[in-house]
Amino acid sequence: MNILFLTQYFPPEVGAPQNRLFELAVRLQKLDIDITVLTAMPNYPQMEIHQKYKGKLYVKEQIEGVLTHRSFIWVTKSKSILSRLLNYFSFVFSSFFYGILKTGKYDFIFCESPPLFLGISAYLMCKLKGAKLIFNVSDLWPESAEKLGIINNQTMLKAATKLEEFLYKKSVLVTGQTQGIVEDISKRFPQKHCYWLPNGVDLNYYNPDKYDRSWRAQNGFNETEFLLAYAGILGHAQGLEIILKSAHLLKEKENIKFLFLGSGPEKDHLMALNKSMGNKNVYFLDVITKKEMPYFVSAIDVSIIPLKNIPLFEGAIPSKIFENLAMKKPILLGVKGEAKELFIDEGKAGRSFIPENEVSLKDEILNILSDVNMLKQFGENGRKYVETKFNRNIIAEEFHRELMNL
Repeated sequence: MNILFLTQYFPPEVGAPQNRLFELAVRLQKLDIDITVLTAMPNYPQMEIHQKYKGKLYVKEQIEGVLTHRSFIWVTKSKSILSRLLNYFSFVFSSFFYGILKTGKYDFIFCESPPLFLGISAYLMCKLKGAKLIFNVSDLWPESAEKLGIINNQTMLKAATKLEEFLYKKSVLVTGQTQGIVEDISKRFPQKHCYWLPNGVDLNYYNPDKYDRSWRAQNGFNETEFLLAYAGILGHAQGLEIILKSAHLLKEKENIKFLFLGSGPEKDHLMALNKSMGNKNVYFLDVITKKEMPYFVSAIDVSIIPLKNIPLFEGAIPSKIFENLAMKKPILLGVKGEAKELFIDEGKAGRSFIPENEVSLKDEILNILSDVNMLKQFGENGRKYVETKFNRNIIAEEFHRELMNL
């Protein structure tokens, strides 16, 4: 069996879909499925083509044994809807052109969405190559774009909805990253075969016994300080202002420090807001490599994981949960619905706070800080929970069986 992974996001970019798809591809290949990847020139989230790939229309390379084709993508730091569409459609066209020109025939084309529009390229390639389409939904689009206010044009939203429905119907299998996504699609398309393909974690790589806490001293923090961190994309969906507001409420607690690790469209806004608030207990850190990430997670005390307080996110599972739990780090989760039910209610891996409520977050920080034994128990619980339910090896083996059934 051979499969083409079609995705706009892939390593060496750092991020949730990049890691998830790469780890799945590597594991499926070890299970004797021939995997090829067709992706864009790396640029996310800085929206700047990496130096090695600048000025190139097409690159063929191997990434840890995975054959990877890269094609042109137009990038800009502009946040306008026109710029976003140009970014998406430049890769739609280039991926189709180079996909036809440079890649072979496949049993399946596994297309990552969002961006939803990449499904156009996937569908056309399926028709020309005689492949079957597997549509992998990591975020319900265009619903999420509308709820977040990214797209307000009704004509555009209707057209995107029509495309979404068309792609589901034309797929032999629709996979969803969360149970909420799978349930939503199954309700709208009861005849469509949907499969829960969750994110997970490499438990061997994210093993707390392998890493020390030297990152603290190397970055100017001492062992008496209580470090709370948000690591990931600094974007619209997370509602990260709540962390700054909570930090302001706790400004008298000199041993409590808040860390933002990452970049994204909201970073400049957050830094400006933090400066205007006069917070001295907040630190913005640059993106680090995958190799460095376990050392960072090992050095912090608690991970803060927020999302905006909208119904859309009740079915969301932020990917940063998994690495933290694997490293025995408790989480403070500001997400309603599926994530809370799994990791707080069932997994007992931390505490939850009311989304976008800084007083609730502040109170939970003080609660979790007051009981060292509880903090340690949350860490132990989290590791056991992801070992049982979100082991990448098991996820890949189960999906392999699903593919063989197809």
